[in-house]
Amino acid sequence: MRRAGPAPTAAGSGLVFVPPAAGHPGTAAGRGISPFLQTLRMPHFPLATFLRPPLWGLRPSRSLPRPRRLSAQSEPHGSPITRRNREAKRKRLREKQAALQAGIAGESEAQLPQATGETFSMCIPPPNVTGALHLGHALTVAIQDALVRWHRMRGDQVLWVPGSDHAGIATQAVVEKQLWKERGVRRHELSREEFLRAVWQWKDAKGGEICEQLRALGCSLDWGRECFTMDVGSSVAVTEAFVRLYNEGLLYRSRQLVSWSCALRSAISDVEVQSRPLAGRTELQPPGCPSPVSFGLLISVAFPVDGEPDAEVVVGTTRPETLPGDVAVAVHPDDPRYSHLHGRQLRHPLTGQLLPLITDTAVQPHEGTGAVKVTPAHSPADAEMGARHGLSPLSVIEEDGTMASPCGDWLQGIHRFVAREKIVLALREQGLLRGLQDHPMVLPVCSRSGDVVEYLLKSQWFVRCQEMGDRAAQAVVSGALELCPSSHQKSWQHWFAHIGDWCISRQLWWGHQIPAYLVVGEPSEGDGEECWVVGRSEAEARQAAAALTGKPGAELTLERDADVLDTWFSSALFPFSALGWPRETSDLARFYPLSLLETGSDLLLFWVGRMVMLGTQLTGQLPFSKVLLHSMVRDGQGRKMSKSLGNVLDPRDVIHGVELQELQAKLTTGNLDPAELAIAAAAQPCRHLPLPPRLQKKNFPHGIPECGTDALRFALCSHGAQGRDLHLSVPEVLGCRRFCNKIWNALRFILRALGEGFVPHPSEELCPSSPVDAWILSRLALAAQECERGFVTQELSLVTHTLHHFWLHSLCDIYLEAVKPALARVPCPQGPPQVLFSCADIGLRLLAPVMPFLAEELWQRLPRRPGGPPAPSVCVAPYPSARSLEHWRQPELEWGFCRVQEAVQVLRALRATYQLTRARPRVLLQSSEPEEQGLFQAFLEPLGALGHCGAVGLLLPGTAAPSGWAQASVSDTIRVYMEIQGLVDPQAQLPLLAARRQKLQKQLDGLAAQTPSEGEAETQRQQRLSSLQLELSKLDQAASHLRQLMDDAPSPGER
Repeated sequence: MRRAGPAPTAAGSGLVFVPPAAGHPGTAAGRGISPFLQTLRMPHFPLATFLRPPLWGLRPSRSLPRPRRLSAQSEPHGSPITRRNREAKRKRLREKQAALQAGIAGESEAQLPQATGETFSMCIPPPNVTGALHLGHALTVAIQDALVRWHRMRGDQVLWVPGSDHAGIATQAVVEKQLWKERGVRRHELSREEFLRAVWQWKDAKGGEICEQLRALGCSLDWGRECFTMDVGSSVAVTEAFVRLYNEGLLYRSRQLVSWSCALRSAISDVEVQSRPLAGRTELQPPGCPSPVSFGLLISVAFPVDGEPDAEVVVGTTRPETLPGDVAVAVHPDDPRYSHLHGRQLRHPLTGQLLPLITDTAVQPHEGTGAVKVTPAHSPADAEMGARHGLSPLSVIEEDGTMASPCGDWLQGIHRFVAREKIVLALREQGLLRGLQDHPMVLPVCSRSGDVVEYLLKSQWFVRCQEMGDRAAQAVVSGALELCPSSHQKSWQHWFAHIGDWCISRQLWWGHQIPAYLVVGEPSEGDGEECWVVGRSEAEARQAAAALTGKPGAELTLERDADVLDTWFSSALFPFSALGWPRETSDLARFYPLSLLETGSDLLLFWVGRMVMLGTQLTGQLPFSKVLLHSMVRDGQGRKMSKSLGNVLDPRDVIHGVELQELQAKLTTGNLDPAELAIAAAAQPCRHLPLPPRLQKKNFPHGIPECGTDALRFALCSHGAQGRDLHLSVPEVLGCRRFCNKIWNALRFILRALGEGFVPHPSEELCPSSPVDAWILSRLALAAQECERGFVTQELSLVTHTLHHFWLHSLCDIYLEAVKPALARVPCPQGPPQVLFSCADIGLRLLAPVMPFLAEELWQRLPRRPGGPPAPSVCVAPYPSARSLEHWRQPELEWGFCRVQEAVQVLRALRATYQLTRARPRVLLQSSEPEEQGLFQAFLEPLGALGHCGAVGLLLPGTAAPSGWAQASVSDTIRVYMEIQGLVDPQAQLPLLAARRQKLQKQLDGLAAQTPSEGEAETQRQQRLSSLQLELSKLDQAASHLRQLMDDAPSPGER
């Protein structure tokens, strides 16, 4: 028998189940259980139906201790006793997990009584393998898992595919930092094979941690289908996709401008370019630069006009280091200041070479001097202008960020930002520097390396996106693809209307090596460029090369492209590559296209858009028909959660709690830059979860208190999938933890009321025996209706709000209190226990998708309904449908009970006014409306119980009020009277009322003296003023009544 102990206070953290190791006889893998059970190989099944040891607090016992009170105050965690208790709890849960799996072997959604025959498929947005998950991931999987669990309980055949992304640039950057930190080794000091071996070791260490986090969060993923974007299946899919796109003319190799990180020595995607606004002069120190560099400065440079000694054109630039690459100066053709110089030539201020003065309508004549330098090799806008005018680009910056040979010996080989200072100094010495001033600008920065992004001309592989983009845009217009919220449609259409070709080459070692081969010594037909061929293997590429050159394949020399593909390329294939594509698998036939894609709104274009493009092109179908986009969790600087930035918080720290020392230790073991590490270490921890670098140490001197999985999930889902950026606080999660404890205690009460030997009736046979029973069943049916609507529309905030209101308000605050008199009768009537059971059973099943641990633990304790085999777990029990409970709905009764609740509030206010703490005074209600008299007649007993009163009766209309009774109005037609004679000492109460009145009057005077403001603040002030005036009026009325009682009281001689 399980020893009595405190109730799980973390509502899930006390119920975090750790399954046995893979392949163990107690696991699905070890016994060959069906794919459905492999979906359940995670800690969301807490108990077996046949293993139900007594749960503390859920059976009547006078000797049991009271549960430990949950407090929102921070407290120390990690004591030896706490750790031992937690380890013992996890051991028990592992045993229960194994027992449950052994008991439901062979179960599947298709075999469930409520099976619908429909499928629901979804894939997890594969998290980067570079490290642990953060709260942004927790939000994603909390929403997804709730939807998956609802569909599973509905009876749909569910597939939720887990996976992780190899994250080429991010992983390589993190591993390079780690190698330098631990071994003092740079990547280029290792061979490619040695470096890849180190990356795989990193992946093996971090990939397992991600799985453990997902299990701790209760994710019911199909672990048997777990995939990684660098595994064999994904590699085959990537190669096949590249070859097909190439053969269809949608892939080509070209020398174009790309966004380049000199620190990484690789092209980067647009999503890795962060725009940093600068208000003016700002000192920054890019990686590899020996000293800080000034950005946000506009430098004016004079270009002398050839042949006119005193004439010049002044050009403004924020990038003087690119001056050696200038090939022209451009002005607007209608700018009168330069009309006389059209067709003239200018002298380059550094080299003296002649440059043409060209005219172009793209020049903004009202910005700066109206003249701009043209550097096609280092500016996308200049590249377009140069192409229009036939200008040849001149590259002056190398891959590593140093100056190239065309700059001359005085600049060649030095860092580009060191060269910037030398160039400005040279201009000053030559007398061609015309000014230097602060200039607001936006600086492109690489999010992975922190380096300033350069634009370099490189020969890369590109995907033609226009045709595929048009189809993706049309899919939304036609309704074939739904974006939710629909507000994202505008950005979707704009992005695809202006989409350019996609550079997919990356100069990395970690990733899918491009399946393209250079035919050495063989020029391409027509243009004399390099000859490239593509193939699924070198043998296939050799055949293509032989056909292209007309030479025997054995005589040709092939060199495979050393670059790898952009990570987004393999990620774009994930919805179908994870199901076995390009093979025709049963999973692909059954579950593709996916039913839904749920992800963060920041991934809409870079991931979702590319999945739609490639999925439609390669499979002939949209990869999914609906995209659900949730709000983002960001840090205090507005940055997205990123492992390489170090601004993350492990969800397990919120679930289990963590000490301050451990939080700070995690910083030192990460890959933060020294400056960012110093800020974070000095600031941790915080009141707001997603803001580790800007935390306040004083808020949680002992770290983060234990909150629990269910509390965290409920808090995340309560923000909804379609709101603004989310700022989650620890007190909010602790509030959800207290809500879990409320449910726990409600089940204690219900099971005690049911007693031993209770046999539930079928729900369709349940007939309420009293109006209050009918009311709670109507509220339960409404809760089921609203939860169903919330899940159908994927508005999880509606689900959580409905559940919170039903459990906390309708059930705990009202019905459990109202039903106590009926339960106290001997013998106890049969109706209330049956109603209590239905509320618990249906309420827990409604709760299960968002709070799986608590729902499972408590649902297993309920008696089983007779007839038919019981569901082995709440997660495969039927989800209550609105239609099945429709016969319980009584909206008119609910409306009428609202009047009863108004009377209850008035009675409680009267009790508070007269300080009736323990007394149960008699109460009379009087209404001038006969219909209201009948309504209150039906609810007299619940009214007395909820109002903490004694006997409650009705006073006929027109009857005089009892003498000496306190009275108050409920409405224009209803008054209540409360007997206080003999229960209140007027002489003792009057001074107390006077003191309370003085306190309220002081608050009222202070609020009234405030200067009126505007908007919502003034509205709140006026509401508070009205509230205080009403309270003062009640106190005055009570004081007057007490004085009247004193006057009417008989003197001692009259008694």
